[in-house]
Amino acid sequence: MNIKFLSECLRRAAPADMPPSQRRRAMLRIAAGLAAAALFAPMAPRRVRAQPRFGKDPFTLGVASGSPRPDGVVLWTRLAPEPLAGGGMPNSSVELSWELARDEHFRDIAQKGAVLATPELAHSAHVEVGGLEPARWYWYRFMAGDAVSTVGRTRTAPAVNAIVERLRFAFASCQQYEQGYFAAHRHLAAEDLDLVVFLGDYIYESSWGRNHVRKHNAGEPYTLSEYRNRYALYKSDPNLQRSHASAPWIVTWDDHEVDNDYAGDQSEYLDPNFLARRAAAYRAYYEHMPLARRALPRGPDAQLYDSFVFGDLATFFVLDDRQYRTRQACPKPGRGGSNVVADCAERLASDRTMLGSTQEAWLKNGLAHTRTKWNVIAQQTLMAQHDHKRGLGQSYWTDGWDGYPVARARLLNDIAQVKPSNPLVIGGDVHCTWIADLKPDFDDPRSPVVATEFCGTSITSQGPSQKRVLAWLAENPHLRYGNGEKRGYVTVEIRRNECTATLRALDSEKRADSGISTLATFAVANGRPGAQQT
Repeated sequence: MNIKFLSECLRRAAPADMPPSQRRRAMLRIAAGLAAAALFAPMAPRRVRAQPRFGKDPFTLGVASGSPRPDGVVLWTRLAPEPLAGGGMPNSSVELSWELARDEHFRDIAQKGAVLATPELAHSAHVEVGGLEPARWYWYRFMAGDAVSTVGRTRTAPAVNAIVERLRFAFASCQQYEQGYFAAHRHLAAEDLDLVVFLGDYIYESSWGRNHVRKHNAGEPYTLSEYRNRYALYKSDPNLQRSHASAPWIVTWDDHEVDNDYAGDQSEYLDPNFLARRAAAYRAYYEHMPLARRALPRGPDAQLYDSFVFGDLATFFVLDDRQYRTRQACPKPGRGGSNVVADCAERLASDRTMLGSTQEAWLKNGLAHTRTKWNVIAQQTLMAQHDHKRGLGQSYWTDGWDGYPVARARLLNDIAQVKPSNPLVIGGDVHCTWIADLKPDFDDPRSPVVATEFCGTSITSQGPSQKRVLAWLAENPHLRYGNGEKRGYVTVEIRRNECTATLRALDSEKRADSGISTLATFAVANGRPGAQQT
């Protein structure tokens, strides 16, 4: 690399008069970005294999679609005949054909084309199809040589100003591979859904928990190849593939896609090379998700937050609460990451943020200008205050919004000020279902309820005992319902005058053939924040 160019990058990003701690962070970010640029830079042109022949099925990871717009969607697949061994593809680009049809038998082709699956992106494809009809179901498939993928189904969003009577979606999170089978995805794929929203912890980098039913069979990933193999392991699950193929997905990440409890540029164990690890993890995430090219990472940075409009009925504001957040307050000695604290002045600092100033401003502006009947803030974790201490006094977990209470108050006060129609907050992360009233000041009984929160349980990851949940409910009157013992997902049906959330619970995540049932149902009436059990 050109030494003069490197010196100029460091001089501009980390001037000598910058405070030492900030200068060190800036230098680490530049070093990580340059290392990632070298790692991911396009190589010399390679031969393109237009008609390859595969000894094994190259579509082992299935197909997916996402980022639905009124006129288009993103179609995804990855060629990986040896999915757990780096993919098993040659070091050359492969021409990949695709078809999008108006019928499941592909008699009425709406569009078709070809794209290069390159080794730089692990032979993944992200086809951004435009010019489609709004509010319509389509079917799609990929072809490479003599191999044909399974068929996926997707749906465009309604036209922006269309009058929409109904939208039905599911949201889910937290699918630790070892702790359970993905039976929840088999049931989710059978639901009558227009959309799936996944709120993070799609993979887990670490092995933890009890009563494992299967294994990662590898240590923690740090490099790009290791993260690719971890995604391939998860995406090899047939039930997860069914879920992806059933409807378009909107996705965001949480911490385990990189490292437990990371915050911005700091890892749980203060890894000095963390930004290089984050760059590898972000790249692998993009390679395995149905994301538009605007989300392609640049080294350790990627813009994932986005909004999606469904006619005049609903807008989704999809947030990233990991990349830009302030480091957790009052960590354990010698550590980063979370803690449970009773007395921590740092937690209350006014400059602490979960979203970063740019994303905060983007969200406030979006909420101020939305014109839809319902407005869904899709984010990672429980937003409501959660006092963990029984009796007198309070204690809070610092990795969630309780570690950033002033930032939370800013957001909830923004909602109270700009008054978006029917704000809903959905989340995951905590492996427990919570139904909550959101208030600018949770300690003031007179503070108004400004939004309704549905926080979903996990697909497989173990949660707290119901005894602990009941104790927490007694301490937090704005938490209206809680259950930590059941795994599953939440379906939400939005109509013009009411929103209904149905808690879907597996019999047991330890059984691949587990049944599912409805644990409870809650409704929110138009114009009246706060959910009521039905």
